Amino acid sequence: MALDITKFIGRFVDEAREHIARLETGLATLGTTDGGGRDGIDALFRSAHTIKGSSRMLKLASIAETAHHLEDVLGVLREGKIQPDPALAALLMRAVDTIGAMIEEVAASGAGAASGPPDQALCERLARAAAGDWSEPGPRSVPDHSAAADASSLPDSIPAAIQSDIPPENPRPSSPAPDPAPTAPQPTGTEAATRIRAPESVRVRMDKLDALVKLMGEMVSNQARLRHILGEARLLDASARTRAARTVADPGAESAELARALHRFTLDLRDLTLDQERLIGELNDRALGMRMLPLGTVLDPIARIARELGRSLGKEIRCEVSGSEIELDRQIIDHLSDALVHLLRNAIDHGIESTEERLTAGKPTLGEIRVSARQEGGAVMIAIVDDGRGLDRARILEKAMQKGLIDAGASQEITDEQVADLIFQPGFSTSPIITEVSGRGVGLDVVKRAITDDLQGSVSIKSRPGAGTTLTLKLPLSLAVMRILLLEAGGHCFGISAAHVSELIRTSRSETIQVAGRPAVVLRNELVPLIPLVDLLGLPESAASSGRQRHGLDEETLLVVIIGVRQAKLGLVVDQLVDERDMVLKPLPEHMRGRGVLGGLVGGVVVTGTNALVSLLQAPALLDAARRIRGEAIKAAVKDSARRHDGQQGQHILVVDDSLNTREIEKEVLEASGYRVTLAEDGLDGWQKAVGGRFDAVLTDVEMPGLDGFSLTAKLRENDKYRSTPIIIVTSRQTREDKQRGIQVGADAYIVKGDFDQSNLVDTLRNLLG
Repeated sequence: MALDITKFIGRFVDEAREHIARLETGLATLGTTDGGGRDGIDALFRSAHTIKGSSRMLKLASIAETAHHLEDVLGVLREGKIQPDPALAALLMRAVDTIGAMIEEVAASGAGAASGPPDQALCERLARAAAGDWSEPGPRSVPDHSAAADASSLPDSIPAAIQSDIPPENPRPSSPAPDPAPTAPQPTGTEAATRIRAPESVRVRMDKLDALVKLMGEMVSNQARLRHILGEARLLDASARTRAARTVADPGAESAELARALHRFTLDLRDLTLDQERLIGELNDRALGMRMLPLGTVLDPIARIARELGRSLGKEIRCEVSGSEIELDRQIIDHLSDALVHLLRNAIDHGIESTEERLTAGKPTLGEIRVSARQEGGAVMIAIVDDGRGLDRARILEKAMQKGLIDAGASQEITDEQVADLIFQPGFSTSPIITEVSGRGVGLDVVKRAITDDLQGSVSIKSRPGAGTTLTLKLPLSLAVMRILLLEAGGHCFGISAAHVSELIRTSRSETIQVAGRPAVVLRNELVPLIPLVDLLGLPESAASSGRQRHGLDEETLLVVIIGVRQAKLGLVVDQLVDERDMVLKPLPEHMRGRGVLGGLVGGVVVTGTNALVSLLQAPALLDAARRIRGEAIKAAVKDSARRHDGQQGQHILVVDDSLNTREIEKEVLEASGYRVTLAEDGLDGWQKAVGGRFDAVLTDVEMPGLDGFSLTAKLRENDKYRSTPIIIVTSRQTREDKQRGIQVGADAYIVKGDFDQSNLVDTLRNLLG
């Protein structure tokens, strides 16, 4: 269920107005003899902190940024690093007035958005005030705006594609210009050519372009139907000519003439179908090309993000990017950004060592990350390579044993490939505390799920201890139309993305060998395990036998589809190959995903020329299922669909926050996921309710009167009932020191309100509760 943020706007406005009033009252006496002392400044700080946190949760960036700077000044003020005076009080009052005005804009719009960016000049003065200087800035030179800006004056960081969407300073009026007077001279010939220039590009809204691509996909589907009709016409033509040939006694008979006419019609239909198929294919390629974007859209900011993430963790990072010119469908680009940033976080936090560790290992202090892209046929390969410590096998196995994924005595038998698979298990993270950088409550399974389920791709990992890790994503160029191999097994038709099909072979049972009691085939000195697709899908044996007999295959002949994902290969024994062509993939509805006999093996459906729906099997899921059958897979950490959505019934969560708005937002999110929720309005209230009851998890803010969240967490850890209870800190405080303090007091997760979203909170809680 999507959280309707706008319903909380009214409550936010009411609460924020109260804090604005407290700030105004407190600042009125700041710097005077009765200024309220330390307690008064603490109250001002908490009001600014609450406004910042609540506005961040509601994505009100302008209010949040201004309140953040105000909080910084009040923070150094209460620490005694600066002393109040009337000038400082006036600056802070100006900040409060600005925040109050933006809050009123939110109240007036009712849509949860304050107009315009924050006052940068004010924010800069507040930042200087936090450093001890709140004097008035000197006069500034007035920029000359007389010259109209053109595309050449735009910053270098704005791509040309974006520049084309920037409106001119003097846009043409929407109403048509009046016709020129009849006596006005009209330019002709070369003069007209030099004065009148047709635009080389036009703007098209993305929803219109998406609708065009969708329509092209339907035309491609219809073309398959036309080819099917052509096939039926050919059969009729052959039958008619056979009957006509038998009428040798009367060559001019009506049946012979009809046969010749049908033959001519069939040939014309064939030519028309082939011409139309060629034109539709070209038109589809052109339409898709209009929606293609360079990978630089998501890769170019990667280097800056890597440096910033590194600094936040006390590490210096150099990031190199290549392959930005390769183009992908915008639909894939939109889904790719979050996955890449997640992998980057993982590489910097878990892969790159600290400066001291790198020096000890004889490495340069500067950690290196390379992000590269290359095209291979109809797929794009994106590799994220770091020169860090590699996968920590011992730590991964320890965490796996804690989560019950492996038995304590089986760690020595786990292969390196299985260790790599472990980090893709749902909720798996070796971080000591879950933050927006480390763990994030879902581990790398979120990347695998996005790449395999949403983008029909695959993820692979290679690691060398002490030398680094390489993560590789394999993605199709487009999801609108994909190359699909149709095959038949057990009397049913299925599809597999051609990008995951390595080769097709025929072999005999006598040529197979037994490996660990199961059949395999040797291909170019590589052992490839074999498994009948009907066994993998759980189809009845009788259907499989009848299918082979229907297609004239004896018991010795094996038709095998070799699929490859990551470094693994698998041979699927099938009954028949039906077709291979470009087809439109239709995703499964949300309520059907992971359900039914085939469970998570189906990633969507395609429509054949006979208008039949065919399930598209996901190659990565097929390989995982085969490993489970062979007993080679790690225990699945995935809960079944019913438990994932309804298993939290009865689990009781304590939410502690002094902001009513924040409490209500978290309460609605948790109750929508099946949890029972009790609210506490501050740290002392939370402590009393915790010791007086029993809760399965605790969510707490940090900055609260009486007892802050760090102190509450520490006290809970001293109580026998809450020594191992999951505790999540949800706060707007995001410094490295604050997160380190969260680790020290025993918190299990640290969520910054600015990064708050419904799925992040729920996934974090599910992971911690197991």
